[in-house]
Amino acid sequence: MFFSIGNFSKITGLSIDTLRYYEKEKLIVPERDSHNQRRYTEKDKTWIDFILRLKETAMPIREIRKYAKLRYEGDQTMKERLEMLRLHRQSILEQKKILEDNLKHLDRKIETYEKEMLSRIK
Repeated sequence: MFFSIGNFSKITGLSIDTLRYYEKEKLIVPERDSHNQRRYTEKDKTWIDFILRLKETAMPIREIRKYAKLRYEGDQTMKERLEMLRLHRQSILEQKKILEDNLKHLDRKIETYEKEMLSRIK
């Protein structure tokens, strides 16, 4: 099944301009029909979902672009893509630790304020 850019925009929740930008940046390379119109597939939807997940986990656009380029080059780049994902995973784990440490600090500060406010009520 093929989707026009308008339908694909609705399916993905991305604007047509964003889809065109992704294509310009070579993040996605949709097929074209005989009239040179884009024809998106379910495979493109899965790929867009993954791109969005990489963005949500703060992978820089230049890295997503590099990953996309390798992906379109084929299976011979699988080892390099795997390494990129492993490095990104490690970065996320480091970010998670920082966030957890900051959350603990905020929790302690909130607890301090709550105790101080309770002691003033008594």
